[in-house]
Amino acid sequence: MKTDIQIAQEAKMAHIKDVAGTLGIHEDELEFYGKYKAKLSDDVWERVKGNPDGKLVLVTAINPTPAGEGKTTTTVGLGQAMEKISKRAVVALREPSLGPCFGIKGGAAGGGYAQVVPMEDLNLHFTGDFHAITSANNLLAALLDNHIQQGNALQIDPRQVVWKRCLDMNDRCLRNIVVGLGNKMDGMVREDHFVITVASEIMAILCLSDDVHDLKKRLGKIIVAYNFSGDPVTADDLQATGAMTALLKDAIKPNLIQTLEHTPALVHGGPFANIAHGCNSVRATKMALKLSDIVITEAGFGADLGAEKFFDIKCRKAGLKPDAVVLVATVRALKYNGGAAKEDLSKEDLDALKKGIANLEKHIENISKYDVPVVVTLNSFITDTDAENDFIRRFCEERGCEFALSEVWEKGGEGGIALAEKVVETLETKQSNFHPLYDDELSLEEKIETVSKEIYGADGVVFEPAAKKQLAKITSMGFGNLPVCMAKNQYSLSDDAKKLGRPKDFDIHVREVYVSAGAGFVVALTGAIMTMPGLPKVPAANGIDVSEEGAITGLF
Repeated sequence: MKTDIQIAQEAKMAHIKDVAGTLGIHEDELEFYGKYKAKLSDDVWERVKGNPDGKLVLVTAINPTPAGEGKTTTTVGLGQAMEKISKRAVVALREPSLGPCFGIKGGAAGGGYAQVVPMEDLNLHFTGDFHAITSANNLLAALLDNHIQQGNALQIDPRQVVWKRCLDMNDRCLRNIVVGLGNKMDGMVREDHFVITVASEIMAILCLSDDVHDLKKRLGKIIVAYNFSGDPVTADDLQATGAMTALLKDAIKPNLIQTLEHTPALVHGGPFANIAHGCNSVRATKMALKLSDIVITEAGFGADLGAEKFFDIKCRKAGLKPDAVVLVATVRALKYNGGAAKEDLSKEDLDALKKGIANLEKHIENISKYDVPVVVTLNSFITDTDAENDFIRRFCEERGCEFALSEVWEKGGEGGIALAEKVVETLETKQSNFHPLYDDELSLEEKIETVSKEIYGADGVVFEPAAKKQLAKITSMGFGNLPVCMAKNQYSLSDDAKKLGRPKDFDIHVREVYVSAGAGFVVALTGAIMTMPGLPKVPAANGIDVSEEGAITGLF
């Protein structure tokens, strides 16, 4: 059996100008990064912004397990399948983070015969967007520390610096550090921290900005520290905004690549859904809606994280109205949620499936709270049995959900035709009455409690004393009307990663809260979630290499 990277390397890619041509994009509207990647210039948006919008389909999933769910694979395969049934489709995805590519995941371009290409480029440096975000972030950090060193005219309290440096790598040793050691000219000694680039506020800002003007305005609002009087100090106060915008002026332009079957893919932005908002850029999504009949996008991790943030943050902020949701599960993952051991997932086990399907049930219920129609799909494995598939089909249909088996990993677009037809049928026959879960007018505590109770199934929320103080401060500063971005582990509906299935009788523990004023949301850290992940005992990096011929191996 060929690996994902072997399939990707054998693919016959079309020149990106030809892929763009299928969407009516002219060659002089592209900014080329070689033959197979391009950024869309601002001219494209100016020309198409008056077009009617296509339909917006969100792909989400049950909670991730070591068995895998195949959310990106399904998204890509569904896009390819739409082309098979003569629907003009665009796939809108996030860019992968380097950290997980070298950590657990080993890549994030889909899988099998449902991938976006060039796969190696995407998983590594791509068009440099993440480097630009990292540079802008760290420029702000450097200007902040330099201001303190050079006389501190803004009276910044070094004990109340909240801006963190970032790096697009899983590096646990950088979570808590001390900077400024050495002599007097080496800066003010203080505790500092790193987050992974995809958890940075600048990543969130880039993904939520409408254009460069909006980007610049949002960057200026970033709160970097507080002064000795307790008042916020912003990027504008440090006169950092213009230089940061200069670093990001190209990064804000959406990237165009293709699937293995040449379906156009706008891949842009990449915030983590467990510690950021988990969606691709507003610009890419809106551009795709103007260029196609159906846009298929995804949100990170399970529906309790990615879908919730897609609905309550991205759609709320950008005025988007999703028309349908595809909820991805696998037989293997549901059995794992039901208590089956990882080594036994290939065996038929209806008892484990009956227990684990409670996780799928909760996600169906959650999406229904937004009044958006749901199609459940099973990402098929050869070890799945007819009895297991039939049980899940009946379970979904009893709850008013459409159901389709997906075989896109093995067969590409051809294996997704059944799913594509179900999605089209849903778009044509079922009405979306989308609305966010909560109103802006609720207090921040009430918003956190609403998500925790309604989406996670918690009994209540325990706010640590520090979090209570931070919430009061944030509210007093005038940010109480913002949506909340819940930072929670992805493996469980609860804040305890070990509680699988559909946990009951638990509270959500909020230990820290901070405002991302530029992005326009308030982040609540729950449980043991970290904004700088670590590497596993055996990182994926150990298996990645380059052959004598220059071909990359080991990217999954």
